[in-house]
Amino acid sequence: MEENKRRAKLKNVQLEHPKNTRFITISNQKGGVGKTSTSVNLAVALAQQGQHVLVVDNDPQGNASTALGIPHGADADSVYDILIDEVPVADVVKESPETENLWVLPATIDLAGAEIELVSVVAREQRLQRALAEYAELREQNGLPRLDYVFIDCPPSLGLLTINAFVAATEVLIPIQCEYYALEGLSQLLNNIKMIQKHLNPQLTVSSILLTMYDGRTNLASQVADEVRQHFPDEVMETMIPRSVRISEAPSYQQSVITYDPSSTGALSYLEAAAELATREPGTSRE
Repeated sequence: MEENKRRAKLKNVQLEHPKNTRFITISNQKGGVGKTSTSVNLAVALAQQGQHVLVVDNDPQGNASTALGIPHGADADSVYDILIDEVPVADVVKESPETENLWVLPATIDLAGAEIELVSVVAREQRLQRALAEYAELREQNGLPRLDYVFIDCPPSLGLLTINAFVAATEVLIPIQCEYYALEGLSQLLNNIKMIQKHLNPQLTVSSILLTMYDGRTNLASQVADEVRQHFPDEVMETMIPRSVRISEAPSYQQSVITYDPSSTGALSYLEAAAELATREPGTSRE
């Protein structure tokens, strides 16, 4: 019954286009917290609502590319070519085969070596930011719709790939799993973000924290959720993503959970999270 109410409420949601493109880096140095699932499913949910969305797969594993059905074999052009050889984004970007209004910059395994290759490059931290800015300008010149959202999916580390993502973004969204040690490593991540703000990107803000892998049957999940909300009352989103077999299965079918099983609670939760994220644009009041 509760789920039907949630679905009915979503049907009436009409998302406005943000005033400016929102560049959102999805990061947490802990692995297995739902970073890629969050990047992919928020992107698909917003694109289904008519928003123009780009996903930048900045993780050498290429899981976001896989989940969005984008080929990313070793011979494919990828984010690596953008960062190392300054290949224009327009030559690398791929349209989603499943979802209208959605584009992807795929990752290939070459990206694993990019951090070492970038070390000696001038302005190495700004490579991604410059490439995305040039692409936005090119879209405008060619009469293409302005991108509303750019989601950058990061590896679970704080190296040059993640630094490039922070410099290219205006916002950080941090997924935190509702499990023991959930906050472990978070202070280091926040300190790194402060360093980026101070030296490279003063516009960067931690705009949202999304609680993932929530299991309402356990006391631990509720305790973790309460603790995170206590520490970050403004940043934590109301929507929580449940622990879900469907969310885990979807990528192996090269799909988001929203296209794989639209009626699942995982899909519903990500649709709600996307609608909520659209109301959390920095600089606008939240009703």
